[in-house]
Amino acid sequence: MIRKSLFALLLPLVLSACAGTQTTTSETATTTSAATAASPAKVHIDAVRQQFAPDKRVALFDVEPNGKVLRGETNMPEAKADLLKRLQAANVSFVDSIQVLPEAELEGKHQAIVTISVANLRSQPKHSAELATQATMGTPLKVWKKQNGWYLVQTPDQYLAWVDYGGVALMDQTAFNKWQQGKKLIYTKTYGFAHATGDKNATIVSDMVYGDVMVLKNKTKDFYEVAFPDGRTGFVSAAEAMDFKEWVATRKPTEENLVASSKEMLGMPYLWGGTSVKGMDCSGFTKTIFFMNGLVLPRDASQQIHIGELVPTDKGWDELRPGDLLFFGVPAKDGKPERVVHVGMWIGGNQEFIHSAGRVRINSMNPSAENHDASELARFLRAKRISPEATLVDLRQKPLYE
Repeated sequence: MIRKSLFALLLPLVLSACAGTQTTTSETATTTSAATAASPAKVHIDAVRQQFAPDKRVALFDVEPNGKVLRGETNMPEAKADLLKRLQAANVSFVDSIQVLPEAELEGKHQAIVTISVANLRSQPKHSAELATQATMGTPLKVWKKQNGWYLVQTPDQYLAWVDYGGVALMDQTAFNKWQQGKKLIYTKTYGFAHATGDKNATIVSDMVYGDVMVLKNKTKDFYEVAFPDGRTGFVSAAEAMDFKEWVATRKPTEENLVASSKEMLGMPYLWGGTSVKGMDCSGFTKTIFFMNGLVLPRDASQQIHIGELVPTDKGWDELRPGDLLFFGVPAKDGKPERVVHVGMWIGGNQEFIHSAGRVRINSMNPSAENHDASELARFLRAKRISPEATLVDLRQKPLYE
């Protein structure tokens, strides 16, 4: 009875959770008068943080005063320069001990390529830490620092997280350029394998997921021989991969294609922090839908809600089109900011939307529908229409893998 009651309490939290609920600036940038008095530099540090790194998920400015000594690190030299300029203009004396990344210990290897089908990127440099996001094979990463076999990296959607040494190949600029110049293939089947020879019964070299990118070495009738970023080679079925440039050229993020892509993932499990077909959270699901159609969205729901064009829903759902994103959460109230905690995609029909909640599923906003989701309707915030111009990267205009 106790376990059943506890489950009932936890279930709404599990179903409503979506990675990366945003902590607002007011929560992170509060400066007390006592702290300001103790350190005249504090107010200037907070002002620079607000300007250059209001969202710590995508920008690093971890600087604090210790007496007159400024300690910490940033990956934005312009932010440090601005802080020092402010302090000098305000006649605040200080000792500069701020490190600008990437750190020297990397010995010039400031680039990395994901070498496994899906790399798990975590919030801290340890396997027990929260899964922050994922990156598929071939994804280029910026590398900022190393700690005990883990690397602080930044993904193409600017997300900062830690990856362990087994998931990436570190490269200096020369090696990175050489990899990028290789002729690329993209894996287009939901899930599969690369083998040691051109035989599906041969030893498995790696599992593969949709979106994995490799370098083409040779082609036989039925297989591509490919190179992985860490130097391994393998063979993938020619029916399960495409020339990357041809794939990009065929990406058309129409209403029909977005819906078709989303339905390919029906039933896939929910995974907090997941952005791949091995498991995905709500925003990882919408991100994967758009990636399959050549567009890169921001990582989290609380970031995705800030792009695109607002679609009116105050008079009903008639203005919505398939492919529009629906956002859910808690509206601003009593001085507390809005919290965006979930996202799904409108697919039409009987007021239906598709989302990752427990698993990828289709629900309806229509109270008379069998698949009506009353809890999501109750916390609906607003809808956005995402044009290619509103996304972070349109792969048809700016290939990440070349």
